[in-house]
Formats: sequence, C-alpha cells, structure tokens
Amino acid sequence: MDNFTFYSPTKFVFGKNTEKEAGSLVKEFGGSKVLIHFGGGSAKKSGLLDRVKKSLQAKKIEFIELGGVHPNPLDTLVYKGIEICKKEGIDFILAVGGGSVIDSAKAIAIGALYDGDFWDFYSGKASPKKAIPVATVLTIAAAGSEGSGDSVITKEKGMLKRATSGECIRPRFSILNPALTQTLPAFQTACGATDIMAHVCERYFTNTKNVETTDRLCEAVLQAMINETPKVIADPNNYDARANIMWAGMVAHNNIVGVGREQDWNSHGIEHELSGLYDCAHGAGLAVIMPAWMDFVYKHDVMRFAQWATRVWGCKMDFSNPEATAKEGIKRFRLFLKSIGMPLNFAELGAKEKDIPKLAKNFGLPKGGRTGGFVKLSTDDIAKIYKIAVSASV
Repeated sequence: MDNFTFYSPTKFVFGKNTEKEAGSLVKEFGGSKVLIHFGGGSAKKSGLLDRVKKSLQAKKIEFIELGGVHPNPLDTLVYKGIEICKKEGIDFILAVGGGSVIDSAKAIAIGALYDGDFWDFYSGKASPKKAIPVATVLTIAAAGSEGSGDSVITKEKGMLKRATSGECIRPRFSILNPALTQTLPAFQTACGATDIMAHVCERYFTNTKNVETTDRLCEAVLQAMINETPKVIADPNNYDARANIMWAGMVAHNNIVGVGREQDWNSHGIEHELSGLYDCAHGAGLAVIMPAWMDFVYKHDVMRFAQWATRVWGCKMDFSNPEATAKEGIKRFRLFLKSIGMPLNFAELGAKEKDIPKLAKNFGLPKGGRTGGFVKLSTDDIAKIYKIAVSASV
C-alpha cells in the first residue's frame, strides 16, 4: 500500500425531508448571501426549490437564483454565475441538483475569486486554491460530486470536456435525501448507477500491491450496486434501495475506496470526449467505454481481472486458464449493463465510427505522450479502444 493523506471534511445530512435543514446548515457554515444554483424545471415542479428557499428565509438568509444547468454543464453559464457572485457579493453557493449542477457550482465558486479566466483551472494552467464555500442538495445518485473535490465542465467552443480538482471546492455540507431520486426516469437511474460503478473500477484496477482492505471495500460497493440497481429499475419508489445507492455514490468518489493505491481514470477521460462531442449522458458513455477499455487492457494483469470476476461477479475461477475467468467477468459486466438499459456500443449510444480520429485527437495527448495509471495509453491506444466500442456486444 502507498503512503496517503485522506481528508474528507464534508458534513453529510442523510434521510427523508433533510432538505428542510438547508437554512440552518448554511448559517452554521457562515453563509449570509447565497447563490442557489439548479438545473431545469424539475426542482421547481417537485417543490424542492420552494422548500429550500423557505428554509433559507426562515434563517433570514438572502439568496439569488441561477437555474439552467444542463447535463455536461457548459462554461457559458459558469461565466454568468461568476458575474452574479462578483456583482452581488455572494458568500455561499448552494447547488440543488445532481453532479452537473454541483460541478457548475464548483466552477463558479473558484472563478468568482480568481482574477483570470476560470477555464485556466480546467485547461491545466492553474490549480484551485480558494473558492466561495459550496454545499449541495443532491437529487441524483451518480457523480459523487457531493463528497469530492472534483468538477467537470464542457467548453462550448470546441465542445471540450475537462476536469479540475481541489480541496477548496469540496462541499462544506451535502444533504442526501434518497426520496428525491424516486421520480427519476429509469434511464437516468441506470446512468447514475453506471457512473458509480465506474468510479470504483477506476480505483480497483491498480498496479499497487497489497491493498486488500480497499480491494474489499471496492468489491462491496460494486456488489451493493449489482444488488440494488435492479430493484429501483423495477420499483422506482423502493426507498431503501435508493438509500443504499445514494450512499454508495458518495463512498465511490470521496476516495475512501481509493486511498493508498495507484488509480487509472483513462475510461473517464476517453468517455469525456464522447459526451463532449455528442452531449450523451456520461453514464451511458461509460457503459460503452469501460468494458471496451477492459477488453484492451486485461492482459496487463489477468489475475486482477480474474479476482474482480470471482469476487464481484461470482465467476468460478479457472486456475488452468485465468484469462477465461477474466473475460467472463467482463462479459458479465456487459450483461449487467444491458439488463439495466445501458448502451453497449457506438450505434446504441449515437456515436459515429468516422469520428474516432477526432475523438482520440481531442483527448489532447502531446505527440508521443501517454496517460493513465493501470496501463498508460497513447493516442493510438485510445483510438483502438473507441474501435472496440464501435461494435461491442455480449
């Protein structure tokens, strides 16, 4: 196991009706003038936004609203939020929504205290050091942004999807009410589940030895998702299954399952080019890319994939042919994704084979460069993974 520092100070308030505590929590963390950031009309139609505003009013906290966040949040709205924060003296940002809303709120938070272009943080020119405090009222279990210091934004010009990280944008508190996810369409629920599982897999496939504790934590989260996701697809109102999934989403990405080990993150980077170009759901893109990545890299450490297959998917270990066990695990992963309504290939996702050179180039590797942890990939390797994804099936 590698040396590590783990610091996760977010306060989580979990359970039914907890959104009514938003005002008290904002006050607890020093907020006096809040930007409420949200997405489309669902937060309004459901009454959630009104409940949040009422809780702020009860504590005499001023607020300004900024809606309009779309999946794969755009830089154009971030610039608008930054302008509002600077003009109005905002000292706290409350994101009401899923990962896209939270990521947009984080971008606004760092941009509002920065003299340059906030995109500097997403292009690698700068690292976030200070930000307006951010908190969340989560409505979708997926991205894990409610417990992480990460943010992903798409630059509308060129449709480039990029990420940044910093402890200053880790939420001060996050309100997690599983009941708020019960109205989600099955497709969105399945996309969220896929994202959660991908966050674990990015950490599970590692070159670091002797990480049994985090291996077992990863395996437990994956097994919980395998058990609980079909339940909510069949019955959207299954609160207990929703609760387990919502907590799994946070655990999967606040890095408690990834400490002390090298991580990969190539699947996420490769997928970001898909959702950047086609504006597809991130989870759906991961359902296509992650198994394709596995097909490409599993021979690098067949026994790790065989361990994943036996411990997570219940495959029988073939000691005379571990490669067969590893491949069976990848097959069962695809079968699971298909069973919850996820796409498996380019055609089902709406992607085009002719765009592979553009997708691989947009990844942005310098000539001769490589990226990743488990297996370091070149631009040609990335193109090969896209090629596998073109016609993947079970």
